[in-house]
Amino acid sequence: MKRKNRIHKILKKKLFNFDIIIEDNSFKHKGHNNFDGKQETHIALTLKEKNKIKINKLEVHRLINSALEDEFKNGLHSLEIKII
Repeated sequence: MKRKNRIHKILKKKLFNFDIIIEDNSFKHKGHNNFDGKQETHIALTLKEKNKIKINKLEVHRLINSALEDEFKNGLHSLEIKII
């Protein structure tokens, strides 16, 4: 299973009040330290609130980083998080 799919599966269980959009931005880093840009190592995550509930963005960031701990241990290098 590709990393994007694994991340989506993990996060949709924990962030059911959000639509989740995941993009692989690894290609933007091609050539950096001999990186070929083909692995899913640089991910951009956009969360769109489904309903207007009060959220603590810092807590959402912490939840995401905790949930994706194994992905970071296994090659995820960068995670950009945007909550809208």
